[in-house]
Amino acid sequence: MDPTVPTDDALPAKTAPAKHPFRKAVLRGLAVLAPPLLTILIFVWVINATFDYLFDPATSCLREAIVWFRADIRRDLETTDSADQIAEVDGVKYRRIRGHGFIPLYVYATVEENPGDPTPKIPKEYYRRYVDLEILKPYRTIPFFLALFLLVLYLLGRFMAAGIGRMFWNLFEQGVHRLPVVRNVYSSVKQVSDFLLSEREIQYTRVVALEYPRKGIWALGFVTGESMFEIAGVANEPVFSVLVCTSPAPMTGFTVTVAKSECVDLNLTVEQAFQFIISCGVVVPPQQIHEWKDGRLTPTPPGPATEPETIDVSPSAGEEDAEGAAREPQSLIPNP
Repeated sequence: MDPTVPTDDALPAKTAPAKHPFRKAVLRGLAVLAPPLLTILIFVWVINATFDYLFDPATSCLREAIVWFRADIRRDLETTDSADQIAEVDGVKYRRIRGHGFIPLYVYATVEENPGDPTPKIPKEYYRRYVDLEILKPYRTIPFFLALFLLVLYLLGRFMAAGIGRMFWNLFEQGVHRLPVVRNVYSSVKQVSDFLLSEREIQYTRVVALEYPRKGIWALGFVTGESMFEIAGVANEPVFSVLVCTSPAPMTGFTVTVAKSECVDLNLTVEQAFQFIISCGVVVPPQQIHEWKDGRLTPTPPGPATEPETIDVSPSAGEEDAEGAAREPQSLIPNP
């Protein structure tokens, strides 16, 4: 073989062209745009639902109350100007509304400048529009209803703290649980609300890894506290209550009781653990990024290059160390 002719092994490897570059670029752009867009859409949906189901009905009730209290509608008045349909009583001018009655002229003039849609046709509709234009302005109604809502929540909380309030609430829940369909929906909603709004908030003391649902499969969990006395007696060691959340919705999960020796403490914050779960393992915290080199596990934290600390996990370790590691899992992150 002629040594001057390059062989196939000596030829540079050809780089395969990227497949579907347009689709990859679109998906990459969607991945960038989706989080802020979905966040905005969720907030817009919450605000619109609040206005549609709380603010608008409350404003309508307040509008009707003001109209009932302040409406000055006259029926039998003699017009002083038949062409303009104007009548005057005690120095106040009134305007006839299409044969349905008389309203004050200032109310009529205000509404005619901005009648809205649909156009008012009877005296009460004129007054409703007048109340919207002059009294129920957004910069007044929104702070008013917000303060009123907070006041109602405060009074309801104080009432529930008293014994009689709790008694009435228990009677109410007993009545709800007797309704065949409503009780299922109410129980589910109550569990979610109690989980999110309960005064006894779940305190995640630390993030751990445990072999769940079987040996060899590792899952992230949040230690919520010490578990039951009888279980600790059977295990003959301390046991923890661990919440194992599901991906990508960590609002649900499983509560398991795990022996202390079966838990591996992780160098993670609660926020980083939630990011890892929600992203289905895509978002790995920087301090947990690692690589293997010659059978040795090397953490690779971001930042300037430093001399890494390695942990020997090669199979050539002694049998005594291997048996000890099997009895008690060791954390791969060195203690600070």
